[in-house]
Amino acid sequence: MRPFAGVTARTLPRELLGGVTLLAIAVPLNIGYSQIAGLPPTAGLYALVVPAVLYAVVVSSRQVVASPDAAAAALVASSIGGLAVAGSADYLTMALAQAIISGVLFVLAAVFKLGFLASFLSKPILVGFVGGLALDILVSQVAKMLGVPIESGGEFVEKVGGLITGLGSTNPWSLAISLASIAVLVAGRQLLPVVPWALVVLVAATVLMVASDLDAAGVSVLGAIEAGPPTLTWPVLPWSTWLQLVPSAIALTLVTMAEGLLVARSYAEKRGYTTDPNRDLFAFGVANVAAGASGGFAVGSSTSRTAALDQAGSRTQLPSVVAAVGTLLLLVFGTALLEDIPSPAIGAIVGVAVLPLLGVREFRELWRADRFEFAVGAACFLATLFIGAIPGILISFVLALVNLAKRASTPPIDVLAADDNPAHSLLDRAPAGALTAPGVLVVRLAAPLFFANGSVFADAVKAAVTGAEEPVRDLVLDLEAVTDIDVTGAEAFTSLRSWLGEHGVALSFSRARPETLARLKRLGLLGGETVYDTNRAAIAMLSARS
Repeated sequence: MRPFAGVTARTLPRELLGGVTLLAIAVPLNIGYSQIAGLPPTAGLYALVVPAVLYAVVVSSRQVVASPDAAAAALVASSIGGLAVAGSADYLTMALAQAIISGVLFVLAAVFKLGFLASFLSKPILVGFVGGLALDILVSQVAKMLGVPIESGGEFVEKVGGLITGLGSTNPWSLAISLASIAVLVAGRQLLPVVPWALVVLVAATVLMVASDLDAAGVSVLGAIEAGPPTLTWPVLPWSTWLQLVPSAIALTLVTMAEGLLVARSYAEKRGYTTDPNRDLFAFGVANVAAGASGGFAVGSSTSRTAALDQAGSRTQLPSVVAAVGTLLLLVFGTALLEDIPSPAIGAIVGVAVLPLLGVREFRELWRADRFEFAVGAACFLATLFIGAIPGILISFVLALVNLAKRASTPPIDVLAADDNPAHSLLDRAPAGALTAPGVLVVRLAAPLFFANGSVFADAVKAAVTGAEEPVRDLVLDLEAVTDIDVTGAEAFTSLRSWLGEHGVALSFSRARPETLARLKRLGLLGGETVYDTNRAAIAMLSARS
């Protein structure tokens, strides 16, 4: 799990070239993401220096690139926009504090091994949440490409309204630069994907801007950028403000955790190495604390940059270090080169990068695979878009729990044949009435018995007993797949046992795990019932007794 383990004399040139490629991709994107977040361009560039190096040194993944991304930028804008004016000193200070809080949460998650929390953000939820953020970002970038001024920190409906009403003031030069940039980015990616087309677009658009004096024609430019390396600082805010930033920091942490661990695992499996999720969480924590303490903003995993470096043949974290050195040199010596970058070109670059995050293909797949999961994703998408990012992620968690409860409430409950194979399901609309053996019914619950399915299980067993083709004398519960029982499930089971006694049905168990038996005893559910090692033994003994 050494992030630089693959660096050898043979692979060094390829890794160094990967660093140059990463630098060419990251600089224009991070400048654009800084603008989305309502922060100065240096906030995105500073995040490529100290945080990236610390992440590369600490992380177990050899390939995942850490950097601010579109989702993080949108979360920063939506969460801090209601607390301070974008572009103000307080706004920047809050963004730094937010990154530090997120970093601390990552460290705590690593220490207490809480990576499993990311599992609550299932694919439909992530697709919907990120898609909502992406559409919100896209509206802002379209306005930038058209040269239409809108309130970047406003609500989605306000942005759309401002864009529509401002269409009459579209700047033709801004539109031309945008269309040309998009054409180069899209066509270039198809023809020569290894070329850093975003950098090509920025350089060409800047040269055109300077040579043609298009700022006089109303084309906006990036403007002056503060020169110099990142310096260590600490955001000074009232404790009440720090507390106000905690919910948004939690949202940033959860989204980054879910996406980052998923990307790390997928590339590790693809390239044949192992990762340590808790170490990766710690790396994100260190990177975010460093970002907040060095003038950057929240850092997450960049799926697009990781994919680009993987395609370029990079298999280590060395490119992140190379890109950090290159960014530092740019900050110290080359910020003047960035001042005349036209905003429409930045909008085109960010817009093309964000477009795949809308999740159109993923939503189509969800529609084909599972309509309920599609509805979950769509609800997250709409909530994020029209209510806000923080309420959106809270709704996402509620929907995740609803989805979990829905699936857990209808577990497989089968009547078994004598050979232990399911004869029929008790949750069918018209279950068959066949017994396992004359007078004997063997039923298997393939799930823990808990609050979501306790009453469903009890009702299913009762229906099987009353609907049997001949009187049931003995009921055997196969507990092989029952790994746990909670208090609510125990109450439903107690009621079922009383009902069986009233109807003259003897209860016994088979194939119970030792921990399940211990749980039954602790809950007072195991009295004089016989526990059989196998279903065959139970059937033979009960049939012989009759």
